[in-house]
Amino acid sequence: MTGRVALVTGGTRGIGRAISEGLKKAGYRVVANYGGNEAVAQAFTAETGIPAYKFDVGDFAACQAAVARIAAEVGPIEVLVNNAGITRDATMKRLSRDMWDQVIDTNLGSCYNLCKCVWDPMLEKGFGRIVNIGSVNGQMGQYGQVNYAAAKSGIHGFTKALAQEGAAKGITVNAIAPGYIDTEMVQAVPADVLKKIIARIPVGRLGHAQEIARGVAFLVADEGAFITGSTLSINGGQHMY
Repeated sequence: MTGRVALVTGGTRGIGRAISEGLKKAGYRVVANYGGNEAVAQAFTAETGIPAYKFDVGDFAACQAAVARIAAEVGPIEVLVNNAGITRDATMKRLSRDMWDQVIDTNLGSCYNLCKCVWDPMLEKGFGRIVNIGSVNGQMGQYGQVNYAAAKSGIHGFTKALAQEGAAKGITVNAIAPGYIDTEMVQAVPADVLKKIIARIPVGRLGHAQEIARGVAFLVADEGAFITGSTLSINGGQHMY
């Protein structure tokens, strides 16, 4: 695996940062994508040495241009982690079409965009590893997250279908469904609500971003060729099926 180029979308913060750092430690040449926060991205690169590329994962043309640039400057992408995601939470009564579109385009559309861009080179090489980051809320639903749950649930179906196309070609496609992880996004939840969430997690705590990163490293390893179309749930026992 040493030297394989890995792209992590949303890779400069939270779970994405942990994945980027974990893959670099494992010997990959990691490239992180980010969408908007220049200061955070610059600090990330300064601290980790991992280059950060700014582009909108929900924009197909932007993804095409970025993948071509990464291939020219770093090398062809052999490992893709579709981690980028946003929330626009609201009940159906208040959920606007724009809020729906933003979440679907960023969380689910990005999986198509990036997979489409790297698929042919992976087929030509006869090797590829793709991990799509879903969510426990895509598996069990969540009040006020119709858009988010739909996008994340779609990721799990997308993963199973694409895995069948790549299975005989040396390309594995898997998903990870994190539970509630101690990122900035979750820590911003009101304390009383967060307390109720933790009470429903059998292990009695939030997960750590590094625990998701370890799952990604396991799935993308060269030795993981017999694992495809799978969803690895890392949620502290909150949802089992």
